[in-house]
Amino acid sequence: MHELSVVESIIDIAAEMVQTHHATSVDSIELEVGELAGIDVSALEFAWDVSIQDTVLEHAERKIDHKNGRARCLVCNQEFDIVQYFDKCPNCGSFKKDILGGNELKVKRITLT
Repeated sequence: MHELSVVESIIDIAAEMVQTHHATSVDSIELEVGELAGIDVSALEFAWDVSIQDTVLEHAERKIDHKNGRARCLVCNQEFDIVQYFDKCPNCGSFKKDILGGNELKVKRITLT
């Protein structure tokens, strides 16, 4: 389960922010997780609940912004939603595309106390 290592990295980021800004803990944290990021959100939430005990995130409110996968066809220039990287263009059927969004996995905002 790589979601555990993702949560551990988020804890490290939060701890560094607390130390850098001479805070005591994190009040809230907002994550951005794209549909194409390869993250199982239920596994992430489970790993979160287990991992944040006795950390700066223990009492933090967590918000996850889910981002849809989005692409632009390189053949017909149509923009469309995708669920998987190998989805084809619904307009022309081409598999050639640029990914416009949905592969995000980042800490979007942290509120310190």
